[in-house]
Amino acid sequence: MTIQEPPLPAAEPKPRPQPLPDPVPLTGCPYKSNPYPLYERMREAGPVHRVLFPSGVQAWLVTGYDAAHAALNDDRLGKNHDRGNERWRARASIMPEPQHSQLQVHLLHQDPPRHTRMRRFVTDAFTPRRIESLRPRFQELADALIDALPESGRADLVAGFAAHFPFQVLAEVIGLPHHLAARFDRDWGKVVQPVGPTDPGRPLYEARLHGLQSYIAEVVAHKRQHWDDDLLSRLVVARDRRELSQEELDSMIFQLLVAGQEPVTNQITTALIALFRHPDQLARLRDEPDLLPRAVEELLRYDSAFELTTWRFLDQDDNLHGTDIPAGDSVIVSLCAANRDPRRFPDPDSLDLDRTPNPHLAFGHGIHFCPGAALARAELQVALDALLTRLPGLHLAIRDEDIEWIPAVLGRGTNHLPVGYDRRR
Repeated sequence: MTIQEPPLPAAEPKPRPQPLPDPVPLTGCPYKSNPYPLYERMREAGPVHRVLFPSGVQAWLVTGYDAAHAALNDDRLGKNHDRGNERWRARASIMPEPQHSQLQVHLLHQDPPRHTRMRRFVTDAFTPRRIESLRPRFQELADALIDALPESGRADLVAGFAAHFPFQVLAEVIGLPHHLAARFDRDWGKVVQPVGPTDPGRPLYEARLHGLQSYIAEVVAHKRQHWDDDLLSRLVVARDRRELSQEELDSMIFQLLVAGQEPVTNQITTALIALFRHPDQLARLRDEPDLLPRAVEELLRYDSAFELTTWRFLDQDDNLHGTDIPAGDSVIVSLCAANRDPRRFPDPDSLDLDRTPNPHLAFGHGIHFCPGAALARAELQVALDALLTRLPGLHLAIRDEDIEWIPAVLGRGTNHLPVGYDRRR
């Protein structure tokens, strides 16, 4: 007698993903704390989507690796704000005059040939060879900050370390004298975060803007009186030789002071949070310091502080990866979404410190590739090595879900990172 096997239950059909809204809102705490599930849905649905920012600005977001790489190298996409149409300008171009014309003429908002001319003034200061020669000084600065932490117990690694180390390093690299570096207000960097004309925080925003502009004028005046062989002095001389306009000079110093330190502060926090979430990898990195250069590349890929690029614009109606884009609408590339694309990175949601090759886009690509990439890499290597070596037992001192991610539109990071450790070595 043959025993009849019971039929296998039919496999349940895979639920269809919910269609994405149009535009896709990039808002709210769940999105800022973990944008990657949304980016995954967007990548699967297509490379380009209309999105809505908290300020009310609508833009076109590029999400896949291949599409992002192509967009970052696309000559049709310009960075100059003059390309933006009235719809974009009404909500996004919020820095008031005359500051907008005086502080927004930096490299991130320029196209060739002006971009090419201006960029050549800064590249020599950030060459890998020069940065490597300064690494012992970076180590001294990191150690001094750790020396000032409590001998044991708890500390806020943003207030005690990450908010200061990148700016101290930057001051060394660009030639910002100590007495001026000590007076820099980190809150001035918040002028890049959108605050609309009717926002209750607008008066504070404008006060920060005026404070930063006055500070830049003081830096220029000091360098004109006390010239040295450093980047800031060379920029002032270029202005005096009429190789740069006053607006270009002020804007480039603005970019150095703001973009040169806050993203590294945020990247230190995202890297540490990733390691806290993977304690086995943290322990391995502490035990194998030779792994640091490769580990930093993976931490940059895994959760980049530069989540989204700044605006790009088509100067005429055109098609971008199958989507029709009106002239003057803003196009933004999601570096974080590109860096988690499974078509380019196997098992992209895993933190793999042995990952190689690792062609991440954390520093962008093409002519706007971050000129300070070598500096940022060195800072991250020195910072992580110092913190993991000198603070044994380093761990997150709050629940993971209690981490407060900054509400910045383009960046990722946290303003507070409470940690515990056994002792300070």
